[in-house]
Amino acid sequence: MTAIHVESLSQEIAKRIREMIRKGVLRKGDRIVEKPLCHAMGVSRTPLREALRLLCSEGLIELIPNKGAIVAQPAMRDVREMFQVMSILEGTCARECAKKMNEKSLKKLEQLFQKLEKHFQDKNHEKYMAVNHSYHTLVQELAGNKILSEVINGLRQKILLYRYRQIYEPNRLDSSMQEHRDLQDAFKKKDPEAAERLMKEHLMRQCEVLESADPETLASSRPKRSRTRDSG
Repeated sequence: MTAIHVESLSQEIAKRIREMIRKGVLRKGDRIVEKPLCHAMGVSRTPLREALRLLCSEGLIELIPNKGAIVAQPAMRDVREMFQVMSILEGTCARECAKKMNEKSLKKLEQLFQKLEKHFQDKNHEKYMAVNHSYHTLVQELAGNKILSEVINGLRQKILLYRYRQIYEPNRLDSSMQEHRDLQDAFKKKDPEAAERLMKEHLMRQCEVLESADPETLASSRPKRSRTRDSG
């Protein structure tokens, strides 16, 4: 097996494990046992271990001597600090994006925004979050700062799990959509200050929702659907 093949395979394995964590198949504190996971994925231990090292660098798992890999259990303080940093970084992206906004860029954002509205109306949390991820990534790209993008990408995987988690809290889907409407309006008006402020508030609101969530629910990465129609 060539080095390139091992690397690409380990990336794919890491992607699948991230999904398992996000969907609650693997929960915080769970031990990741190599042999059954290798068997389930049809891979050898070499690319799996490479994937685990990658996930460890992202903060999603912990590698403990004599115990192996377990799904990370960050304290809420650590989660809040991640959101604080990300709010500053994405706020800067939003400001730069608004500064450089043109008709072509606005059209790209508007296309994603309309998809976001559709999935909101359908109450489809999964598709909403997938488009939400694309929207934030596009804002990052339109900001045009390579170094800023590299820093954000390093933190994005660490925080992504929690962004998915918070959208299932009661009424969060509604408030998230309104936050994106306000943000899109700031981009249309080419208002850098408003775009930066709104993006920061959007990120920190996600953190506040997580902090107010039931501790037992937060301890699990499995989304909890509310019984009310407007949950999210």
